[in-house]
Amino acid sequence: MRALGDDAAPSSGEQLVREFFRVVRSGREPDRAGEFFAPVVLAHQVRSGAAETVRRTPEGYAGHVREMLGQFGRFNLTIDELVAAGDRVYVRWTQAGRHVGAIDGVAATGRPLTVVASAVYRVSGGRITEYWIQQEDSGLTAQLLTPA
Repeated sequence: MRALGDDAAPSSGEQLVREFFRVVRSGREPDRAGEFFAPVVLAHQVRSGAAETVRRTPEGYAGHVREMLGQFGRFNLTIDELVAAGDRVYVRWTQAGRHVGAIDGVAATGRPLTVVASAVYRVSGGRITEYWIQQEDSGLTAQLLTPA
């Protein structure tokens, strides 16, 4: 396995996921998701202990990113750790923005928001085909509900 900053040459999967984060997941160009995603991607999600699998298309994922932009505004996305092994790429990131749109029924406050999440992406045929994501929701809920 290679961690961010190692001198070894990156795998093609590592390059693909890193560029996906830079271009699409960052909110810069969500409509380019089709350059990185297979036509249908299985997204295994764990939120607050509940697991579900969602079938995401590139168009659907672009809409998901636009929804985040509507909630967080132009946010800053930082890759905190990236490790690649075989067809899997692990990424842990921090997303920081402002509460500019309703989230889980909580109206916009304009206050700063930070979310920490991680995912393992499976890359096959030069595209992301599946991923397993975990997001730390209790911290976001606390930020949303804390009085100013």
